[in-house]
Amino acid sequence: MTAHPPIVVLLGGPSAEHDVSIVSGTAIAAALLEAGDDVRQVLIDLDGRWWWLPLDHRRDGRPGSAYDDPAALGAEGPLSASAALDRLAGADPAALVFIALHGPFGEDGTVQAMLEGAGLAYTGSGVTASALGMDKAVFKRLVRGIGLPVIDWREVRAARWHDGRAAVLGELEAFAAGTGDERLMIKPSGLGSSVGITLAHGAAEYPAALDLAFRHDDVALVEAYVVGARDLEVSVLGNDHAHLELYGPGEILAGHEFYDYAAKYTPGLSETSTRAEVPAPMRAMILKIARDAYRAIGAEGFARIDFLLANEQVFLSEINTIPGFTPISLFPTMPADGGYTFADVCAKVIDLALERHAGRARQRLAAADLPR
Repeated sequence: MTAHPPIVVLLGGPSAEHDVSIVSGTAIAAALLEAGDDVRQVLIDLDGRWWWLPLDHRRDGRPGSAYDDPAALGAEGPLSASAALDRLAGADPAALVFIALHGPFGEDGTVQAMLEGAGLAYTGSGVTASALGMDKAVFKRLVRGIGLPVIDWREVRAARWHDGRAAVLGELEAFAAGTGDERLMIKPSGLGSSVGITLAHGAAEYPAALDLAFRHDDVALVEAYVVGARDLEVSVLGNDHAHLELYGPGEILAGHEFYDYAAKYTPGLSETSTRAEVPAPMRAMILKIARDAYRAIGAEGFARIDFLLANEQVFLSEINTIPGFTPISLFPTMPADGGYTFADVCAKVIDLALERHAGRARQRLAAADLPR
């Protein structure tokens, strides 16, 4: 295992996935601390302010709401984002930032761009891949363009919905009629953790579903409903697209009608398996599609790639460039097939980040280097 520099785990964040991020980030920090790493946890609150949690901080089962008042937890702060970045960049030795943020700001390229500008090493994909992976609509257009199988969908923009609800509803009813099923999955395009997603059972439920999606994003993704679909996931580790490690697919048996927020994060409600029962040829095809999707957006470090399987048809659903590290998340457990523990996965992600940062070190330009 590579000797690690000090690690700063970013958790929380100003998105609707704030609480999930706290669970992921504190679990990552605990595993790294137990492995002997020098770790600090930095909480970003809902207003975007940065707080340094105490050195010995452990979540110890606290709910997400306990982090609404970081000062009560003994956190130091708040710092503005610019002041926090100055503090991180000025540290000696320089720290590596483990991004455990989910959703907008943390997973969409925003914080990645901030860390790039500060010259800091960080885990996971860079700015472009993060942005492409976070935007479900753009991702679907991209992977469909290279021939990967995706569920048919429509996109609705908030401005159009507010200006012409009747026309939008008419188009969605026609879309549903063309699929042979009036049920539609309606979700925000740029969010994860099943926040803001609705299984609309018919035209009467479309308006409320769209209103909910637009509370979180200005683009709603409307997908055809796949009857009897199985939820499968693949874990990917690696920077070199010619030598990726792929594990799974694992399977989720949702405890609700679909894999909604409660089904994802309520212990005991859903069941998971790190090895789905699928024929070997289908498993090979799923892993190939996962590899192709990872390469298509230029992902680095790690990702989880989600699929739906129905009637022996495989559909690529989405890619998560910062998947969950919660106790019930499949991403950090599927690599057990390769001999990884949870802590080993965290360490591997750090090693890959260090490898990438070393390979991308930029020489500072002088005036003589400019094409004048």
